[in-house]
Amino acid sequence: MGLLTIGAFARAARLSPKALRLYDELGLLRPAAVDGESGYRFYDPAQLERARLIVWLRRLGMPLAGIRQVCDLEPEAAAEQVAGYWEQVMAATAVREQLATFLVDYLSGRGSAVEDAEAMIGIRYAARSESGLVRTSNDDSVYAGTRLLAVADGAGPGGNLASAAAIEALKPLELAAVSAGDLLGALADAVTHADRALQGIAESTLSGEAITTLTAMLWSGSQLALVHIGDTRAYLLRDGEIFQITHDHTYVQELVDEGRLSPEEAASHPQRSLLARALMGKGGAQPDLSLHTAVAGDRYLLCSDGLSTVVSAEALHGVLSSMEGPEQVLDELVRLVYAAGAPDNVACVVADVVML
Repeated sequence: MGLLTIGAFARAARLSPKALRLYDELGLLRPAAVDGESGYRFYDPAQLERARLIVWLRRLGMPLAGIRQVCDLEPEAAAEQVAGYWEQVMAATAVREQLATFLVDYLSGRGSAVEDAEAMIGIRYAARSESGLVRTSNDDSVYAGTRLLAVADGAGPGGNLASAAAIEALKPLELAAVSAGDLLGALADAVTHADRALQGIAESTLSGEAITTLTAMLWSGSQLALVHIGDTRAYLLRDGEIFQITHDHTYVQELVDEGRLSPEEAASHPQRSLLARALMGKGGAQPDLSLHTAVAGDRYLLCSDGLSTVVSAEALHGVLSSMEGPEQVLDELVRLVYAAGAPDNVACVVADVVML
């Protein structure tokens, strides 16, 4: 059989020509031949198997970067990759199911089982913010209390004021009587207040800007609400495994999600710190909000990119797994940052979930 036109191949693969052009640009599915004069694409029928695999993976919801990895693996390794991806989806779905169950109970007047579960859980915590070796000011702010944990990283003129204002706007939550069912709403409202506080700071700067990232957790019993915007991060160590439970809102991360960059390329990209989302005092901020269930023995880490960009995932896992308490963890993390030259400021919060 001869080569197929892009239209014929699209119909056979159940893909649109537009999708095929995108996959060509991303190197995911190159045409077998391209007409030198018209630029028209032609495909080999043997490419249909790869095209159909891409269709199936897209229906599964896998991002393009993951699809490219699966397509380039041997079948057994590809199967493991898909299984791992689906485990992550199921974990995220479980969190959403829990929130849906609470909402159904709340709206139907039956109350919330969430409030009764593991009410005797608490946290031991420690927090620290340190200046980098090549920085003239520290734009990182941090807070840790029995119910609220937060890290913010300011950027540009007034960055130190912006991050501090974001933290201050959340602090009243520490003493507020917020039930498990109200956690997400209370945290979302506090972030709105934080964004408004940045407006006044922006007006006082020559650039007219006030920018900060923010990652924060609000606790009630075993339930915690997580808000996140920017490239500060939250990690969870559970049963010896580490999970990054936030997703960076950066230009480079968007390229990774689209399959245009590999994670390894992103780590050294000159624009890796360029934010795609942040609090800017202009309204309309779009933070990620999620609800999680804590289990005794969990360890949480919130940090600025001054830590995550210089300490490898392997080293991070080793420190979180081996150190006895939150203070010892922070001591070792800060030591590793300075050993790597501390090119940026660093802020960290570590919290251990314990039975009261």
